[in-house]
Amino acid sequence: MKLAALCDKDTSVGLRLAGIKDTYVSEGKSSDVWDEVSSKDDIGILFITEKIAEELGRELKDFRLKNNIPIIIEIPDKSGRKKEHVDYVSQLIKKAVGVEVVKDK
Repeated sequence: MKLAALCDKDTSVGLRLAGIKDTYVSEGKSSDVWDEVSSKDDIGILFITEKIAEELGRELKDFRLKNNIPIIIEIPDKSGRKKEHVDYVSQLIKKAVGVEVVKDK
């Protein structure tokens, strides 16, 4: 299984420097690139920018409900985090093992 990312061009450069070789750049309509990415069966973890995830909306939610792989992790793009960020990694852990992860202060 591979790591991959669906993101903008700037985020793609950073992720490629970090070692993620399979990056899919969305410069226009995100659903066009999403169709290509979602049809792949060799991706284990998919990083997707919050902006693109928001653009995909219901399409991404439906995919998450139907598929356990790839694990989809939303990341900020160069503009930073959205105001109402939900920690998806914690949600995935809770869904997988039934225990909520709480951060100590």
